[in-house]
Amino acid sequence: MRISYYLASLSVIVTFSAFSHAKTLLSETVDGVVVNVVEIASGLDQPWGIAFLPDRSGRALVTERGGDIRIVEIKTNQTGKPLEGVPKVYARGQGGLLDIALSPTFARDQWVFISYSEPHKDGARTAVARMKFAEDRFTDVSVIFRQAQGLDNGFHFGSRLVFAPDKTLFITTGDRYTEKDEAQNKNSHHGKVLRVTFDGKPAPDNPFASAGGAGAYVWSFGHRNLQGAALHPKTGKLWTSEHGPKGGDEINIPLAGKNYGWPVVGFGIDYSGAKLHDASAKPGMEAPVHHWVPSIGVSGIAFYTGDAIPKWTGRLFAAGLASRSLAMLTLDGEKIVKETRLLEKLNDRIRHVTTGPDGMLYFLTGEQNGRVLRIELSR
Repeated sequence: MRISYYLASLSVIVTFSAFSHAKTLLSETVDGVVVNVVEIASGLDQPWGIAFLPDRSGRALVTERGGDIRIVEIKTNQTGKPLEGVPKVYARGQGGLLDIALSPTFARDQWVFISYSEPHKDGARTAVARMKFAEDRFTDVSVIFRQAQGLDNGFHFGSRLVFAPDKTLFITTGDRYTEKDEAQNKNSHHGKVLRVTFDGKPAPDNPFASAGGAGAYVWSFGHRNLQGAALHPKTGKLWTSEHGPKGGDEINIPLAGKNYGWPVVGFGIDYSGAKLHDASAKPGMEAPVHHWVPSIGVSGIAFYTGDAIPKWTGRLFAAGLASRSLAMLTLDGEKIVKETRLLEKLNDRIRHVTTGPDGMLYFLTGEQNGRVLRIELSR
């Protein structure tokens, strides 16, 4: 199956690479700003994460959930063949190769970090690997973190990677669906924001570090399926997006040692229609700063830190899978005061969003024929 897809994707790459200019797919007016959506790359196998190389080459590393990483040439709209050396992934259900992040000192050390569902004797678990980028391959691959428990299902792996200002690494995990009660267990890796050192050890000042074991890794708990994470550009605080059940997607600002309620409280119901919660709030459990009912199928998030579209600078963008849209959230401090939906006419599942080094907004569509797209100011 992988071989047939690879052969098919080669023809897409050859055809697409012949073009030297990005193709405009959509133009729309948002809050008085006229923007174009242009296609940078296509023919990708459910792209999940993107990391721009800081060498002014206009290149980005893009993960495909099936297990490959490719270089996308932003300037020439070319997509390379899969890079060698990527660890084997459990590509089933929601599992596979997930996020990618560069070391804060990548220009010096060339370290790349990936999160993925790792095959396990009991099924699979979320893992994080560190490896060196060597142009056409990765070398010195080592797994620096593994969830303590593997499960034989393809649900709720998380997972985003974000380096904190102190160069520790935040890892978000899902509750694995069948183990949702473990989100409330501080000595579990399910349904958590975790924080580790560069080598994957528990950060020594984590709130439950003295407990040892799985709890030493925990930053916050009571989460369902965290598929987005980003640092606020001014405060440096971590913000996360949490994929809820049928209703109840959330934006949170996870603080050390705090409980975010899942599955005890929430705003949604089960996919069967069954009631999940007795209340939407309880003492000792943190409320989200924003939630959606019905769900938008929230995935990746990003603060727009560019200046190509000045009116949008500082706003939070959230990718919507079920809504097939991009939510633009206007902030007043840590409050979300307005939501605007973009790209609904594109009618595509949006997996992730990020600011590029050129100051423009990039996003990934999550279909089998996935794409890297860019939003730019119409001239």
